[in-house]
Amino acid sequence: MGLRFPNEPDDYRRARNELLEAEKRLRRQIEEVAELRRKLPLGGKVPEDYVFDEAAGAKTRLSELFGDKKTLVLYSFMYGPPMERPCPSCTSIVDGLDGQAVHIRQRAAFAVVMRATLEKAHAVAEARGWRHHRVISSANNSFNRDYFAEREGGGQNPLMHVFTKSASGDIHHFWSSELLFVEPEPNQDPRHVDLMWPLWNILDLTPEGRGEFYPRLSYDQPK
Repeated sequence: MGLRFPNEPDDYRRARNELLEAEKRLRRQIEEVAELRRKLPLGGKVPEDYVFDEAAGAKTRLSELFGDKKTLVLYSFMYGPPMERPCPSCTSIVDGLDGQAVHIRQRAAFAVVMRATLEKAHAVAEARGWRHHRVISSANNSFNRDYFAEREGGGQNPLMHVFTKSASGDIHHFWSSELLFVEPEPNQDPRHVDLMWPLWNILDLTPEGRGEFYPRLSYDQPK
């Protein structure tokens, strides 16, 4: 590439051009994987029209979350009855998606679901200053258990789900971030939602990388 930044050494440009070729291959592979994902056939029909708690005294069904869209993206946030605090990593992910929610909803419905009670779920949203997320509670249904966002004993899993409506109007599962359940490569986290997690996309650009860092709920207090 002919572009050169100020005072750029030749050895930097050679190394950067090699990296650029790798980035081009990665871009191509990301597009190939996305195309494979789009070609998935319909998954299983949802076993029931789950009823979620959304506001004091108000319920909403899974089918109603779609609004006028054919597709629903649903993030299972790790915050359940045994947990004293919400998951810091889930908090970081959803913090970063709050501003994008209005854009996502131009193409697909989007919501954040927690196993915690509605009161606790809304307290998290208020504390984080989320302005655009639709936050619902699955405290009174089996959604988390049915879709692997809850483990035996009540432990929670972080998962991104996609549901779609068929031509007949039935709701089917389309995709979930199953990479969470695949054994990671050595010295790797599962990285099942890294591509949609702004934090890592930025830190991976730096000389230090992500290192041993993990997000916290607050940086003004000890871990």
